[in-house]
Amino acid sequence: MMSDKTDSSRPLERYLGTTIRELRIQHGLTIAEVAERAGISRGMLSKIENAQTATSLETLEQIANALGVTLSRLFRNYNMPASGAQLVKSGQGMEVVRRGTKSGHTYHLLAYDQGPHKTFEPFLITLEDPGEEFATFEHPGIEFIYMLEGELEYLVGQETFMLTPGDALTFRGCIPHRPEKLHRLPIRFLSIIHYEMGLNDSDSENG
Repeated sequence: MMSDKTDSSRPLERYLGTTIRELRIQHGLTIAEVAERAGISRGMLSKIENAQTATSLETLEQIANALGVTLSRLFRNYNMPASGAQLVKSGQGMEVVRRGTKSGHTYHLLAYDQGPHKTFEPFLITLEDPGEEFATFEHPGIEFIYMLEGELEYLVGQETFMLTPGDALTFRGCIPHRPEKLHRLPIRFLSIIHYEMGLNDSDSENG
């Protein structure tokens, strides 16, 4: 997921790098101080600030905590026209790492909440490794899955559901859930998590 090559087609990385640098300077902090608080190397933070590498949502959350701001503060003004609409072009959704995932399991975040509380998170999820073992996820809110491509069995609580293109599955995120068995690859599906009361960034552990 990391790339050391600056890519002008990645406006999100450039926006985040500039925002992090401005917040760091505003708080009178050095790269070394923020890197130490965030638990990452100074070189990595420098690359993030200069849009020379992509990074995970978890690392961004660590950086936000080190700067004393919420994660959503980093995205507040990104790609937000006067209409309030937010467009994420094909292939430009932020690639993120989620707990328990490995290679061949990709999440692209398709929208970025602008306020201090999350209301929903839409992901495009791609599964390509037939041998992957999945962690069990639990999180607040309600999750909606819509199958786009491939076939898989999806476990929710004690029930297993066979999902094929066009199928939709909705369940409470607090019920343990995970992909159980991959039947036809590649697999792509939309996963939309709705937080009923709006969720503060620090409370989120999505799966």
